[in-house]
Amino acid sequence: MDYFHISEDKQELLKMSNLGLAYLGDAVYEVMVRSWLCLHGKLTPGKLHKAALDYVAAPKQAAKMDLLLPILTEEETTIFKRGRNASPHSYPKGATRREYQIATGLEALFGWLYLQGQTDRLNQLFELIMREEE
Repeated sequence: MDYFHISEDKQELLKMSNLGLAYLGDAVYEVMVRSWLCLHGKLTPGKLHKAALDYVAAPKQAAKMDLLLPILTEEETTIFKRGRNASPHSYPKGATRREYQIATGLEALFGWLYLQGQTDRLNQLFELIMREEE
């Protein structure tokens, strides 16, 4: 199995839990943020971690989701809503419950796309998210 180039069947992915997709999508999103920060050379090594935490925080992710919703396919919207409507047992004190749910939807979408090997689409969505940051 090549874990960097995964291409799972959609029907198999539909069996996966929403929070499982979000768990993986959280990691995918964070790797993309860390890569973006390093490639843009905006920070010293000591400040990279702090900056990455800001980008992956639920309030920021929820705000960025507003940029993506208008361009999502019907299928992507369904996956986002599955993640958003999942029932987490708790949420961080730095976010509202709604922000955390929207961020979970974003992460589920990123996990879904990653597991299908849709890296071009992941990059397209991430570029849109980060466009304002440059």
